[in-house]
Amino acid sequence: MNNVLKTSPENNTMSMPAPVTGKSRLPRNYDMMHLGLRLVCLSASVASVVVMITAKQRSTISLYGFDLPVYSKWSFSDSFVYLVGVSASVALHSLVQLLMISRMMLKKSSIISSRNHAWLIFAADQVFAYAMMSAGSAASGVTNLNRTGIKHSSLPNFCKPLHSFCNRVAVSIAFTFFSCFLLAISVVLDVVWLSEC
Repeated sequence: MNNVLKTSPENNTMSMPAPVTGKSRLPRNYDMMHLGLRLVCLSASVASVVVMITAKQRSTISLYGFDLPVYSKWSFSDSFVYLVGVSASVALHSLVQLLMISRMMLKKSSIISSRNHAWLIFAADQVFAYAMMSAGSAASGVTNLNRTGIKHSSLPNFCKPLHSFCNRVAVSIAFTFFSCFLLAISVVLDVVWLSEC
């Protein structure tokens, strides 16, 4: 039998084995790390959306000696629209998680209620991390084409006359990849919780 009474030789008293409580063995600052991570991820995702949807510019470009007016806006590219959609979804996911974590911390209970809850968060964080990586990569390809033009053709570098537009897009993409990195860290924290609890 495993649950036998043990006698201490020093004071000749009997002690019972410690009961299994099922509580987390993680440090107390684990919840604060999760809270801070969600807050920064929410901020980065919102920044990505705001910077992208304000990216537009009018200018002129010289082609075969003619000055032609050009106008560029984020919504003209499907890749940029995709980035905005994914970033907005991640911002919503982060906001929901942030509210849930804050409520659980105010109640002084664990921010993750069960293993099923942990697995759900783990899966959602992974899906959104991959989606952000996909959106950032797609937008980077379009931005690189705008900056370099097409070799062996007359298509020019659009970022010379539209430098403000291209710079805003680049900043938005940087925030997108940063959000992806934060979600990846969150996935690691989810794995730590699952392994320790």
